[in-house]
Amino acid sequence: MTTHSNTPAGWYPDPHGAPQTLRYWDGSQWTDHTNADQQAQGAPQVPHQAQQPQQAYAQQPAPAPDQRVQSQVQQQAGVAPSGVGGGTLFTEPVLVVNQKAKLIEVTNEYKVMDQNGNQLGSVTEVGQGVFKKILRFVSSLDQFMTHKLEIRDAHGQPQLLLTRPAKFLKSRVIVSRPDGSPVGEIVQQNMIGKINFAMNVNGQQVGAIKAENWRAWNFAIVDHADNEVARITKTWEGLAKTMFTTADNYVLQIHFQLPEPLLSLVVATALTVDTALKQDSRGLG
Repeated sequence: MTTHSNTPAGWYPDPHGAPQTLRYWDGSQWTDHTNADQQAQGAPQVPHQAQQPQQAYAQQPAPAPDQRVQSQVQQQAGVAPSGVGGGTLFTEPVLVVNQKAKLIEVTNEYKVMDQNGNQLGSVTEVGQGVFKKILRFVSSLDQFMTHKLEIRDAHGQPQLLLTRPAKFLKSRVIVSRPDGSPVGEIVQQNMIGKINFAMNVNGQQVGAIKAENWRAWNFAIVDHADNEVARITKTWEGLAKTMFTTADNYVLQIHFQLPEPLLSLVVATALTVDTALKQDSRGLG
């Protein structure tokens, strides 16, 4: 605002747009006044309408929860509603992992949500060439190739990188940060009976993933002392999807806040089970 001496004395709007504030020029200097000051001095009031759009925006109702996801968590997985989390992949007590349904799976893609159906992030396979996609279309030979996945937040920013090197009999998944620094590994321990995976950090086992039946649909996740800290439950995606598509849906329930790097390995585990063990269990191959 102009402040030279020929500016007539009087009240002027705040040039910085401060709500309900006017400035007074007495011929030599500016002074700021709130509505209460202005009313006492007989100054004009700043209309309240200027703030109405902000107030209306703040009062907009939150999106309605996704009833299908709530049913998946509560009825199918048997997980009771839990407290409100922090709204991120690493601060929610329940993560819902739903694979994008496709007739033939050539790229692993998942949506990750909280227990109410709000999207927290996604998982997608990266670095696939045309040759690998053709193999996935016509066979299951791609299980012997390397697979790489990115776990991304709701804004599409990578949070964890998963690499499953080419396997022959047992799977191994390497978990790292986006900058390449290592988090740990998830290593398949056996091939017969109930499948188990070890979670290792710097060569030391910090936890394990234990299948609860020979088909390895549901898993208990335990810490180094064999205490259950989380649970993965596969949910049924419906007869049509089960028979004709490759969609796999899971619910991860984390029983309490976990320390790092165990927390990152547990989150990665919920997205690794399908890639490490069952990605080739259905389809044309």
